[in-house]
Amino acid sequence: MRKNLKKTRRGRTAREGMRKNLKKTRREMARSLLKTSSLSVRTKLLHQTGLSLYNTSHGFHEEEVKKKLEQFPGGSIDLQKEDSGIGILTLNNPSKMNAFSGVMILQLLEKVIELENWTEGKGLIVRGAKNTFSSGSDLNAVKALGTPEDGMTLCMFMQNTLTRFMRLPLISVALVQGRALGGGAEFTTACDFRLMTPESEIRFVHKEMGIIPSWGGATRLVEIIGSRQALKVLSGALKLDSKKALNIGMVDEVLQSSDETECLEEAQEWLKQFIKGPPEVIRALKKSVSSGKELCFEDALQNERDLLGTVWGGPANKEAIARRRKFDT
Repeated sequence: MRKNLKKTRRGRTAREGMRKNLKKTRREMARSLLKTSSLSVRTKLLHQTGLSLYNTSHGFHEEEVKKKLEQFPGGSIDLQKEDSGIGILTLNNPSKMNAFSGVMILQLLEKVIELENWTEGKGLIVRGAKNTFSSGSDLNAVKALGTPEDGMTLCMFMQNTLTRFMRLPLISVALVQGRALGGGAEFTTACDFRLMTPESEIRFVHKEMGIIPSWGGATRLVEIIGSRQALKVLSGALKLDSKKALNIGMVDEVLQSSDETECLEEAQEWLKQFIKGPPEVIRALKKSVSSGKELCFEDALQNERDLLGTVWGGPANKEAIARRRKFDT
């Protein structure tokens, strides 16, 4: 009888061990699946045109947001595409220091979609009309969209748009003339580079409005100047003049002129040094850098490999090899 009891206990212990092992295996499989799924989605978000961070699974309904934003007209987002492959995106609402109205927010998404499909494009300059950049959101829209739910919805809409903007296969530059405040300051962080005119300023005034950045500005600012400097800039609502912004690495260069026409010409000349060459090569370079910034190491390497396949043996590559042969002979 004792033997049978021991055998029963051993059997029960073995079954419990099997159950524990099975649970452990399932947990490991779930983690692996979650990791693979997450990386797959992240890679798709980064490299497929038209995909956004938020959708209905996050409680985000884009068409409903658009209907709300349409109620707040004023200003425009203008896009000019040059033969040089440089686009000029102008925030145009000068009577309100180029603040974003609801309609302008919608137009910004439209222009981003247009730029996603501009295969000849290599570079982009973002500027404000009438020698100032942008004062952020139009307060009329902010007051009307006053609930936490409205704030979250607008946050998701603008994070979607500016993340797609940031991932454009174009080398982008924010040309800061006058003041870039609040959401305007956040927009500058979505560009690859920032240039300032001598008398201009960048200021994240969110704390003084009782909020925090919500267009992705805080996250991108940490990447640009580091967490300690970002905390100082945000918590102090610091006024970054051109000298201070240059010193902390917020901007890449201070231009010589403050004149609206002349500083645009300077910005174009500055950008041209980075976009020499065929569009397919410049665009592949931008995509590879975006991969290195956003994907895990292995995925970024694989994406670099895939991008190489789009240019290796292509016209620009063959032409460069032919030129080099001439130099060697």
